[in-house]
Amino acid sequence: MKKLLTHGLILAITCFILSPVASAQKTKEVEGFGGVIAKKYEDSKEWWAPEIRPPEGAPNVIIFLLDDVGFAHVGSFGGLIETPSIDKLADNGLRFNNFHTTALCSPSRASLMAGRFPHSIGLGSHALTAMGFPGYNAIMPESAKSVANYLQEHGYVNYALGKWDHTPLYEVSQVGPFDRWPSGEGFQHAYTFMAADVHQFVPVMWNDHTPEPYRKSVHLDQDLADRAIEWITGHKSIKPDVPFMMLWASGSMHSPHHAPDSHIDKYKGKFDMGWDKAREMILERQKKSGMVLVNTKLTERIDQIPAWDSLTAKEKSLYARQMEVFAAQMEWVDLQIGRIVKELERIGELDNTLIFVTSDNGASGEGGLAGTFNETYVLNGPQTPLEANFRNQEDWGRENTYPHYHAGWAMAGNTPFRYFKQSEHRGGQHDALVVHWPDGVKAKGEIRNQYHHISDIAPTIMEAVGINVPEEYHGVKQQPMDGVSMVYTFDDAKAPDKKKRQYYEMFGNRAIWVDGWKAVSLHAKRMPWDVNVVLPFEQDEWELYHVAEDFSESTNLAKKYPKKLQELVEIFDEEAWKYNLGLIFVNTRFRANAGQARLRTSER
Repeated sequence: MKKLLTHGLILAITCFILSPVASAQKTKEVEGFGGVIAKKYEDSKEWWAPEIRPPEGAPNVIIFLLDDVGFAHVGSFGGLIETPSIDKLADNGLRFNNFHTTALCSPSRASLMAGRFPHSIGLGSHALTAMGFPGYNAIMPESAKSVANYLQEHGYVNYALGKWDHTPLYEVSQVGPFDRWPSGEGFQHAYTFMAADVHQFVPVMWNDHTPEPYRKSVHLDQDLADRAIEWITGHKSIKPDVPFMMLWASGSMHSPHHAPDSHIDKYKGKFDMGWDKAREMILERQKKSGMVLVNTKLTERIDQIPAWDSLTAKEKSLYARQMEVFAAQMEWVDLQIGRIVKELERIGELDNTLIFVTSDNGASGEGGLAGTFNETYVLNGPQTPLEANFRNQEDWGRENTYPHYHAGWAMAGNTPFRYFKQSEHRGGQHDALVVHWPDGVKAKGEIRNQYHHISDIAPTIMEAVGINVPEEYHGVKQQPMDGVSMVYTFDDAKAPDKKKRQYYEMFGNRAIWVDGWKAVSLHAKRMPWDVNVVLPFEQDEWELYHVAEDFSESTNLAKKYPKKLQELVEIFDEEAWKYNLGLIFVNTRFRANAGQARLRTSER
């Protein structure tokens, strides 16, 4: 009996000692798992990671980003072209008449998506003219991810369609890398052309990372609208409660100017008045609608562009045809925007969709002083022979041409401003902006004149959605956004500007805006059709404008207020050093050729 008790005591002590070990072995810990894993199911607990959900009521977002559309090309901004779809959005939303871009496509598009100034993210120039310095290398840093990346982290599904031209050229292939493609910038699906421009009838497109086989198109803008409608309706039929963001970036109105014959015929004879009269008509419409100050003066026609009345009848016929084709394409892309908006309305999503319509820069004078049936002429330096344009006049805008209009028409499209795309005068960087969001904007058909920049769109989206820039994104500390949200203007037309200063630089053209004053310099007085002009910056002249009162930059006050000019130039120098503008080399052809050379070497 004593022996039996001894064995029992030993067994009890052993069980007591081993029980913590047995208990510890009952469950298994797996990092990130919120349930219980035990040896037996009845002792375990299932767990599923919670679905990532956007904030309650977060809107869909669509950015309709046009190309080379001047301030005065849209009908509701005084333009002579019919744009009923954009105008309807403006009538039921807001028009911003003090909105600015970088004056070129790649930098504007990168800045739009990142919400940062272009030189702080490597896009101080076009991706094709990159240099090996942080402000110009076309390599967007991981510390500046896009608004699409941030929305994706909060459950959005994002789509990119059309132009995407801020990926380094040597990264555009089936083998990537894809970090700076749409897929690396937060877009789950993309149907894009990875270039500055595209043939609208024979487009070279990418389905995500796969090049599309050769094909012909009725017109690429129609294809982009078809794809947008397909994606939106498919998305909302599967996950109606999940919002989306869409970048719809048409190649219109960058050359080549292509349009269906039916639309071209509609505009026959509509521009026989010429660019000088067109500017006068547009300014009158702008004043009448309140789009510009009533005291706004029309800037002088630049010397290189001839007066319309000085042209021969044959020249007038050619140049009128060029503008007819441009107008036809502009109306065509407006029609495609309207198709997408109507589909949103049909499925009940229009009211809770935040829509932006804008351009990446002002109207382009890159067609030169005769226009061109093939823009490759001007891109390589020489002007297109007039006789060659005459031979192609009848087919202008059709598949066998790659045309661009005369710079005189770009001047009209930028009314009332001076100069063109690439310039940091307002003709190059002052653009129309329409914002439409019935659930978030009470005002309808009103104008907002607060000073804003394309880098302000991303923070506007972030505030509208209700999220902040994360301190880190996938382990990388994020730069704060440089842009200023525009939401404060939505229901307060008289709200004071939140932006206090804004710098600009493009191909050596420089400007700084500070509290209603602007200093600006046209480097070497170079026009966009002069691709090889290089002069020391010391020879540049700075101009001064009080744009709060002189909307069109018509009166240079540099001699009257030299101290004010010096103050602004010093501020520009501060901003230049802060945002990586310190090294500017302007020979654009040399820079483009250097970029091509990097394709053929291992030097990246």
